Amino acid sequence: MFFMNIFKAVILGIVEGITEWLPISSTGHLILVDEFIKMDVSSDFTTMFNVVIQLGAILAVVVLYFHKLNPFSPKKSTREKNDTWILWSKVLVACIPAAILGILLDDFLEAHFHKFLPVAIMLIVYGIAFIVVERYNKHKTPKCTDLNKFTYQAALIVGFFQVLSLMPGTSRSGATILGAILIGSSRFVATEFSFFLGIPVMFGASGIKILKFLAAGNVFGFQEVVILLVGMVTAFVVSIIAIKFLLDYIKKNDFTVFGWYRVILGVILIGYWLVAL
Repeated sequence: MFFMNIFKAVILGIVEGITEWLPISSTGHLILVDEFIKMDVSSDFTTMFNVVIQLGAILAVVVLYFHKLNPFSPKKSTREKNDTWILWSKVLVACIPAAILGILLDDFLEAHFHKFLPVAIMLIVYGIAFIVVERYNKHKTPKCTDLNKFTYQAALIVGFFQVLSLMPGTSRSGATILGAILIGSSRFVATEFSFFLGIPVMFGASGIKILKFLAAGNVFGFQEVVILLVGMVTAFVVSIIAIKFLLDYIKKNDFTVFGWYRVILGVILIGYWLVAL
């Protein structure tokens, strides 16, 4: 059973590594996959695992963008270091809305919306949103094509869009990318800022989930530690590939295909849910 759990953790890590960066909802997909591939662990561990596994994906951003995100790099000029600190300050500003509401609503959302049907509905709703937004912006020229020119006001607005992603099935990257595009950012700027915004968000969310897991009287045994590490390492490796793919993809394409994917998957899942009743 232990090795079967390891195998399932690898599958979940692959799902996380792909879906964390593509705007199709990583948490939503992990919840859906759990309907069909259940690890032989406690429900508390599964809930914690589905969040903490995202640390592996986030570390891929840290590695790929280490120089760009490092304000202490000796290879940077004073101005470049200052720009890096400003970027981090904008990221922190964008974190404020979701940080406050996430702490307040975490238990409520987990109890009522981390379920099959709400995820399927959110996949459809935001899939349609992507299709509509891309059609609306099809012939518009982006106002912001340089991340250094992304304002604090824009960062805060994107932060409020990130609040939408507290609903599983929405997609954190999807909500923040949509928000940035709507206020005039290019897809590339919107995507990179979404990547960076995920770093403090996911470290914070993972910390909270681990503390809640331990506060409920749970402990990390050898099996739990190995399963979590396997999932995180798998998510890290797959994320490297997914991030590079997405950045190349958006240079020539928009996000419409992801919108259609969400809608089709959501409809299929609702159909499955109705049959299973």
